[in-house]
Amino acid sequence: MIEVSWALVRSEGADALTLGRLAERAGVAKPVVYSHFASRAALLAALFTEFDDRQTAMLEEYLNAADTTLHGRASAIADSYVECALAQGRELTGVLAALEGSPELEQVKRESERAYAERCREILAPYSGAGGMRPASLTAVFGAADALSQAAVAAALPAAQAKEELAALIVTVAGRD
Repeated sequence: MIEVSWALVRSEGADALTLGRLAERAGVAKPVVYSHFASRAALLAALFTEFDDRQTAMLEEYLNAADTTLHGRASAIADSYVECALAQGRELTGVLAALEGSPELEQVKRESERAYAERCREILAPYSGAGGMRPASLTAVFGAADALSQAAVAAALPAAQAKEELAALIVTVAGRD
C-alpha cells in the first residue's frame, strides 16, 4: 500500500492522498486500508518513515564504500542525501508539506531529522573539534542539503554539482567546528 500511496502522490499530488482514494487505487475495500492506517495522518507518517528508512540505509551503504577521510565521509553523506531525494522525486515535497500541517506529524518528521543529524554528527566527529559539530552547524548543512537536493530533483542543478557543493560545505563546516 505504501508503493501505491507514493504512486498516487506522484500522479495526483499529496492532497489527493486519502484512505478512500488509496483503497480505490489499490483495488481493495476501504476496511483493508483502514486496518493498515487509522487515519490519513498515520498514512503520511508511514510514508515519511518509509522514506527515512531508505535514506538511512542508503547513507550506510555509501559510508561502507567511502574512504575514512573527512572528504570521503562528507561525500558519502552528500551523495546519499541527494541520491535518495532523486530516487523519491517530487512527491516527497507534498508529503513533507502535509507533515507540517499537524503537530503529531511534525513530531514524526522532527524526530527522524534529529536521528539522521545525530548519525551524521557521529560520522563527522573524528574530523570536527573536541565538541563535535554544533547543532547550528548541522542545521545549516541540512538546510543546504534540502535546497541542493530539491534543485537536483527539479533539474535546476545537475545532481553531480549538488553533491559536490554539499560535500564541500560539509568538509568546510566540519573542519571549522
